[in-house]
Amino acid sequence: MRKTLGMFALIMGLFISANAQQYENTAIKIGEKAPELAFANPDGKTIKLSEINKGSYVLLDFWASWCGPCRAANPGLVKMYNEYSTKKFKGAKKGFTVVSFSLDADKGRWMDAIKKDGLIWPNHMSDLKQWQSAATGLYGLGYIPQCFLLDPQGNVIGKYNRAEEAKADIEKYLQN
Repeated sequence: MRKTLGMFALIMGLFISANAQQYENTAIKIGEKAPELAFANPDGKTIKLSEINKGSYVLLDFWASWCGPCRAANPGLVKMYNEYSTKKFKGAKKGFTVVSFSLDADKGRWMDAIKKDGLIWPNHMSDLKQWQSAATGLYGLGYIPQCFLLDPQGNVIGKYNRAEEAKADIEKYLQN
């Protein structure tokens, strides 16, 4: 039964991802302030997007352990984090980081996926409510993976289906 559910989730994830290019997120507009997220990290401590974002460029990544396309995108996200997290950025005292918001329901699977995929940044959050999470409405999510690039003032400066799509925009803000 568990194997069947896992296969179903993978197929649905692929279907949703394949149709993502037909769907445009109109809830979030470039230039507007990113909606606040204040949710628990894997240790149960509430973390706030605005506190992490203050002074940093942030790539906000929505994903889930059960989402095949998300898991397939994670190596590219790890590579981007490793490449940019130590660089200097224009107008950003703290540089660049990633915030991952999981649409999981099972804390164990969420934590296992973080470990297995090597998601080494410290900023992970979820309310373990999957699509019923308040975050899905705030960010107009109809599919995952989905990412948003935020400037150090908390404004949305990019929207993407996969983290790798943000690379060109991130490089615009590198300090020479």
